[in-house]
Amino acid sequence: MSEHPEISEHEWIDDCFRVWETRFGLWSSETKQGRKMMTGPTREVVVDMTRWHLKCEQDGTLDKYSWVVGDAFVSGKL
Repeated sequence: MSEHPEISEHEWIDDCFRVWETRFGLWSSETKQGRKMMTGPTREVVVDMTRWHLKCEQDGTLDKYSWVVGDAFVSGKL
């Protein structure tokens, strides 16, 4: 089975996601399905965090590490 040319031209990490440097000097990752994942200061950080995030999704443990800080509720009259 041959891959799409646009997919095969990238270096895929763990055959699952790719990492690239943005025009602002940061690094971002994206899955083969095109889902944007992480952005960070170095390539190594983005690779490590993307691996961790995907592992948590696969294990079903991501909710243990996710929470909402604050809310958008405004009490009283405006």
